[in-house]
Amino acid sequence: MTASTSDAAAAGGATPTPVVSVKPVALDVPGRGEDLQVRITAPTTGSELPIIVFSHGFGSSLNGYGPLADYWAAHGFVVLQPTHLDSRTVGLPGDDPRTPHLWRFRVRDVKRILDRLDLLEAAVPGLGGRLDRSRIAAVGHSFGGQTAGTLLGLRVVDPVSEKVEDLSDSRIKAGVLLATAGRGGADLTPFAAENLPWLKGQDFAHMTTPTLVIVGDKDETPLSVRGPEWLADPYHLSPGRKSLLTVFGAEHSLGGIAGYEVRETTDENPERVALIQRATWAYLRHALGLEDAGWTAAQQALSESAAPLGRIESK
Repeated sequence: MTASTSDAAAAGGATPTPVVSVKPVALDVPGRGEDLQVRITAPTTGSELPIIVFSHGFGSSLNGYGPLADYWAAHGFVVLQPTHLDSRTVGLPGDDPRTPHLWRFRVRDVKRILDRLDLLEAAVPGLGGRLDRSRIAAVGHSFGGQTAGTLLGLRVVDPVSEKVEDLSDSRIKAGVLLATAGRGGADLTPFAAENLPWLKGQDFAHMTTPTLVIVGDKDETPLSVRGPEWLADPYHLSPGRKSLLTVFGAEHSLGGIAGYEVRETTDENPERVALIQRATWAYLRHALGLEDAGWTAAQQALSESAAPLGRIESK
């Protein structure tokens, strides 16, 4: 167990509190072939704490995304981070029979976490009885965004069976998708169509759960022929209450959300990371029915800034 305090500035007047992190907590998942490893990060004080399940990008693990997990926990959320089968720490061979089903195993991972909240809660000394299970959000970056989106109502054409299923989960009440794939078909590059077949048939028409989509306007993804605008598809193509935060100058790492001083950050910018910390925290408190003042303030701050770091629009 480790203890830390968020270094980020307080958002919306909230004072950050110390957090504790416990890892790994192993969950059995039938048919997975590997135990599901989960990290739990929680504030040391507070009750009726809302929950974020965070799905990492391709190749990452429960050890990533400290700038987000630490901030959310220091400001009142319990953050649950699984290590999915595509993680470099698992080392799944490319010819493993589970590989074509990676997208589906990811969704099952999150559902298993929600099924075993009692066990996860008990793994953190002092956390018992402090969770608000009526307020759960799914958040994901890159490949993790598709995972979170599927739980929010996104439909994916299974590349093996070629069938479409509703894998949404009613326990999840809100979401945040960070630098997440858009529409498939002709919008994909040949590389994406060949290597990531689960992107071929995405349908956002049923993704009705309130969601914040975050994109970088310099995210030149190798997955789409449309460039950065492709990543805004989850906002434009889905119905219901949605918001879109466009971060100016940001690439796929959105300023460095994937970790502290990680190599894959190509656009390191602490101010962008701080914006995303504050905006996601405020949005989730708004979407989960906790309070609206922080989200209102976040939108107002960007609209009134002489040199804004981004733009928020909603529908």
